[in-house]
Amino acid sequence: MSTMQSDPTAVHQGLAKLQANIEQAVLGKPEVVRLVIAALLAGEHILLEDVPGVGKTLIAKALARSIDGKFTRVQFTPDLLPSDITGSSIYHSSDGSFSFNPGPVFSNVVLADEINRAPPRTQSALLEAMGERQVSVDGETHALPDPLLVIATQNPFEFEGTYLLPESQLDRFLLRITVGYPPREVEHELLQSHRMGEPVVGLAPVVSLEEVRHWQRHVRSIHFDEDLVSYLLDIVHATRESPDIQVGVSTRGAISYYRAAQALAVVDNRSHVIPDDVKRLAVPVLAHRIVPRGALPGADRSSSESLVRDIVDSIRVPV
Repeated sequence: MSTMQSDPTAVHQGLAKLQANIEQAVLGKPEVVRLVIAALLAGEHILLEDVPGVGKTLIAKALARSIDGKFTRVQFTPDLLPSDITGSSIYHSSDGSFSFNPGPVFSNVVLADEINRAPPRTQSALLEAMGERQVSVDGETHALPDPLLVIATQNPFEFEGTYLLPESQLDRFLLRITVGYPPREVEHELLQSHRMGEPVVGLAPVVSLEEVRHWQRHVRSIHFDEDLVSYLLDIVHATRESPDIQVGVSTRGAISYYRAAQALAVVDNRSHVIPDDVKRLAVPVLAHRIVPRGALPGADRSSSESLVRDIVDSIRVPV
């Protein structure tokens, strides 16, 4: 067995190198960077939501440039078609044959920028790709690269020209993260660092695709104590039983929650999950998967997050 496969120290060193590289461009957001890396390790996808201009696209670019894989960016607009994402068949008149022209989703890191500016039909084109790691075009199935990470950004629902992401789409994202404004001192540093251009442009890859695949396998070996599994399920089931919640967390959401806790343990250089991992991840993993009673899916973020926090506070933490 190779050193990369067996040495947790090497995993930690590689992750520290990745985080440091991203933070050269993304200043003052260490927790956001850690959660994004955790999603990468879990092998699932990320939704970055906030007002324009706070660094959502920058975070996605910095992660993509830090990984030695293929990166594509799709700018979602009202006239974007599903085939603009998945690809399409091209007819060759010379011999009457068709060949498949892969779309931008055939990459290792896909930035779906302002995903909620495209209509639902186009948004749904990502569903199969995100969930099954494949796309079907003209009756043929095409496997996508491994690893595949979709980083979607969206503006708040209230902004003009946006469409609500449907429940099935939201459930495909492991985390929904708010970026937020940087502290004043960090913003001052940003003004200084941008005098010579975008810092993200100078980032070089520090992680290979094989390392990422190894980290994703390593995550699945992280110990999850049975009492903590019960604690996690108590939180999940409480979302289904709450009178204030119309739609609770799905089974897929519970599995994602479990995997995210394992990934966060790896980011923190531990071989086991602790209660704080489950607590810290409750809001970013679960809030976008529930629908408060009387609300549209994804429309009432503050209410969803408040309900999840109340549930976590009401459940006894195992010792």
